[in-house]
Amino acid sequence: MSIVKDTSLAESGRRKIDWVRSFMPALSSIEARFEREKPFAGLRVAVSVHLEAKTANLGYVLQKGGADVYLTGSNPLSTQDDVAAGLASMGVKTFGIHGVDGQGYEDLLIETLKCHPHLVIDDGGDLIDLLGGKCAEYAGCLLGGCEETTTGILRLRARERENILPCPMMAVNDAKAKHYYDNKYGTGQSVWDAIMHTTNLVVAGKTVVVAGYGWCGKGVAMRAKGMGADVIVTEIDPFKALDATMNGFRVMTMDEAAPLGDIFVTVTGCKGVIVPRHFETMKDNAFLTNAGHFDCEVDVAGLAAMAVNKTLRRDNIEGYTLPNGKTLNVIGEGRLVNLAAGNGHPAEIMDMSFAVQALALEWIKNQSGLEKKVYNVPDSIDGEIGRVKLAAMGLEIDTLTPEQEAYLNGWKV
Repeated sequence: MSIVKDTSLAESGRRKIDWVRSFMPALSSIEARFEREKPFAGLRVAVSVHLEAKTANLGYVLQKGGADVYLTGSNPLSTQDDVAAGLASMGVKTFGIHGVDGQGYEDLLIETLKCHPHLVIDDGGDLIDLLGGKCAEYAGCLLGGCEETTTGILRLRARERENILPCPMMAVNDAKAKHYYDNKYGTGQSVWDAIMHTTNLVVAGKTVVVAGYGWCGKGVAMRAKGMGADVIVTEIDPFKALDATMNGFRVMTMDEAAPLGDIFVTVTGCKGVIVPRHFETMKDNAFLTNAGHFDCEVDVAGLAAMAVNKTLRRDNIEGYTLPNGKTLNVIGEGRLVNLAAGNGHPAEIMDMSFAVQALALEWIKNQSGLEKKVYNVPDSIDGEIGRVKLAAMGLEIDTLTPEQEAYLNGWKV
């Protein structure tokens, strides 16, 4: 049985799901094959990804492939109650309620895992953490799974190093179809869509500080620059910092950037990126946002401890007034801003990422004797998705001739 807030919201949720399905051609082509071949027949699949329409479509496609799907969210603020109700009405067992507290969130994860899954799709590593710990009793049937995001892969590799990974896992985030497309273009657009919609303020002319210049940070900085912002990048990696410099961005430490920024976006996957000493030097009415997976990149708890007053200034914007009289604005409680305060990545973007998830899950299911390690997505899967996406966009590319292949693979000129 599903656990959702209000089943009467199902019609609204199904409309959202139907809408995104119209713009996810790669996943649709996989769905057609899955429906014929039923590669997941007899298998239980537990999914924890942001519970909105694109994720619902992935769950539905896996169900069409024969899986018994149990789906929950990976962040309580990104769960959309109408989508959860809509997906449940489509036969996918759904466990999601928007805005639950930390214990409520974990309870929904555990309800999802009570199915004793054969396969998992995780976003941030919460399912695997539970299966490798307090919910180990539900891990007896595990064959493997996939991880969606950078933060989750870091956690998986840490478990692998300590030999406590409960099953083989695919690093979906590292696939070309994911980081080239989703991380750069999806994050770049959806972060600014959320910030602009939530604040109703202009970006042009403002100073934007982007913490982290990985694929997500590149997208956020690129879009900010395109809208007329003065962009500063902070980094810990010298080569990423050099890359940002070569792309025309100012590079400095967060200590230097804190007094300059109007809008701050953390995209690091780390914790404690913006902390009290930075808050003390910031401008009045600066905005603090996070586009990393967990809500620890901006130290919101530290900010709250410093503040003399906290006010809800606008939907999804809390103002913290400091002893110096300045007010700092936190969007979406410091959680993933593009989902906590927006609609997440565009459907065309998630089409590729979820196509990777579907094919990677099929691949890992078909293997035998895999060690409990983190595996890269095979190039064949990346290539297939790229070709399907190009065809859906009406684009063609060149192919190597046999002579060219021989030239590239040989040593003779």
